Amino acid sequence: MKPQLLRIPKGLQKSFHIRRDVVLYFYNRWHYHPEIELIHIEQGSGTQFVGDNIQNFQSGDLLLIGPNLPHYWRCDEKYFQRENNLYAQATVVHFSEDIFGKPFLELPENKSINDLLVKARLGMKISGSGTAKVKALLQDLLDQTSGNTIISLLQILDTLAHCGEIKLLSDSHYQYEYDQFDTDRLNHIYQYSVSNFQKKISIEEISEVANISPHSFCRYFKSRSRKTYSQFLLELRIGHACKLLSETQLSVAQICFESGFNNFANFNKYFKIHTGKSPLHYQKEFKKLPITNHLTNLQAAL
Repeated sequence: MKPQLLRIPKGLQKSFHIRRDVVLYFYNRWHYHPEIELIHIEQGSGTQFVGDNIQNFQSGDLLLIGPNLPHYWRCDEKYFQRENNLYAQATVVHFSEDIFGKPFLELPENKSINDLLVKARLGMKISGSGTAKVKALLQDLLDQTSGNTIISLLQILDTLAHCGEIKLLSDSHYQYEYDQFDTDRLNHIYQYSVSNFQKKISIEEISEVANISPHSFCRYFKSRSRKTYSQFLLELRIGHACKLLSETQLSVAQICFESGFNNFANFNKYFKIHTGKSPLHYQKEFKKLPITNHLTNLQAAL
């Protein structure tokens, strides 16, 4: 895909940038930057796009996004309705891939960190033991006013490298090109799709949003996303169904239609193809699990 280049400001006295965002909703543009991004989503939920990967995100997620890897967090619709008094919050660190220098990372003692940064080029979600320590270290780094902050960053990366549960997000064959001309068109497609996937979206309708012919749209979308538009919509709908199955008391039949499926048999078929479980089995598993385990299992299923 061809996303927007986002330029990350750097402080005059620092070799990397850290900030805490408290906003109505996260930056909702398909974008990339040459810096690696470490993000702790402290509050927020919605749909996450990293390279060619689509899945849900929730409060507590910890992700490492490699250099020039396009990404986009679309908060749930409730965050755009200001009367709900909701806000999204995240701590974000941006740093150059060569911040420590190649010779330093090639030292035997730093092999785990070097491997972590290589894997980050595909994007990763990190969970399991060690993440609580990483989140505490991020808070300390935010508050740090003296001392060597680069050592603090190194400690965070070393802890991340030993967290144990790492899920790579984007496909290793995903290729992306950068062309400013396409940025607005792709963002219109994404935003319209995320806002309207619960109803039927025809190729004619979405091609009108993209301002190209239906025939051209099909080629255009697949050449940039490595999937058809119908596959893309299906992933959005299955992700939304997973969210409703794990977080609500709605029946499977209600969730079928709330997720944009108008045929119960198709819902069961495609849900099982994507998650390996029937919707009812998936729902029953979540009802038996402690709330703290819901997110890990949702991401594993996707």
